Amino acid sequence: MRIREVKSLKDQRDFLKVNVTLFKGDPNYIQPLDKDVEEVFDPNKNKAFRFGEAIRWILEDQNGTLIGRIAAFVNKKYRTKGDRFPVGGVGFFDCIENQQAANFLFDTARDWLNAKGMGAMDGPINFGERDRWWGLIVEGFQPPLYCMSYSKPYYRNLFEQYGFQPFFHQYCYGLDPTREISQKLLDRHAEVKKDPGFRAVCATKKELEKFAVDFSIVYNKAWAGHGGLKEISQDLAISMFNKMKPVMDEKIVWFAYYHDQPIGIFINIPDLNQWFKYLNGKFDLFHKLKLLWIKKTRPNKRFTGIIFGVVPEFQGKGIDAFMINEAKFVVQALNRYNYYELQWIGDFNPKMINVAEGLGDTYMTRQLITWRYQFDRTLPFERHPIL
Repeated sequence: MRIREVKSLKDQRDFLKVNVTLFKGDPNYIQPLDKDVEEVFDPNKNKAFRFGEAIRWILEDQNGTLIGRIAAFVNKKYRTKGDRFPVGGVGFFDCIENQQAANFLFDTARDWLNAKGMGAMDGPINFGERDRWWGLIVEGFQPPLYCMSYSKPYYRNLFEQYGFQPFFHQYCYGLDPTREISQKLLDRHAEVKKDPGFRAVCATKKELEKFAVDFSIVYNKAWAGHGGLKEISQDLAISMFNKMKPVMDEKIVWFAYYHDQPIGIFINIPDLNQWFKYLNGKFDLFHKLKLLWIKKTRPNKRFTGIIFGVVPEFQGKGIDAFMINEAKFVVQALNRYNYYELQWIGDFNPKMINVAEGLGDTYMTRQLITWRYQFDRTLPFERHPIL
């Protein structure tokens, strides 16, 4: 076996090719857009390079056949409360069913991270935000959501046999949005509704910048500082919303306010992979035009929740139920969607798990694991702290 660092354009193409080759023939596989993967490793596109660096490798067998790949990251902003040492990351792991090959990849990443002063490596993770490429699928091998890593069942054994341990589990939940939500949420919604100071509205593209700013306010209060998550500037939020605009359905992006102060967000988008699966990873001008045709001719009946939260001072007061039920009235009237899936929730966040399980007839659609490998094997292992 031979491992080589990704440096040239050919190396970049081979890095993408590994994933496509290993999953060829898998009916659940959806090829990620090439640009979404490459942007992770582009310092001009990924702001995480301000605080760290990334490297990636390709593994070949003795005949030059591509059999694996891995990336490694260091980011001084990546930290979890209670960490006793700096932690790096590995991601974009793919490998044939061969422990020796997997160990070669993991060893290469470990040695590089150790030389950078790291005391452990988490993986598979992203060099950036947690809403993309985070965690290893271990249950629910169905078509992945947009920018969700996909894997083969044997990947779990490759991680475990190397010595990785579960740092936290990640759960996704699905439901039928045409059905009624639970009576408990209906009752909590009714209580909040009594106070005219509360209101919930769906976003509009005409006021997208205003809603982006409100998003940053709620996000920074609710999440910044947890598990290495950093604050989002208003400019970054505006940029994110502008990128979302072409595929945004205004009726499924919701905000809660109290006397005009933003206190909650319930952000959903159509399941983009239901369209992108026809593009074979490409997104040049021709494929952008093809996407427009696909969107018009192939109705997308699935949507997904990407972020849901309430600012701390209003948590536990029914604002989650208020937003959900207000959104339900609008979404059901559209008669546009028949399947909904929440993006992953970490087992370190029991409050959000309770919200997801309390929606009504929810069920777990898939489970992922974020693993940790400590370089000093004599130290006791500690899992992600509960929020």
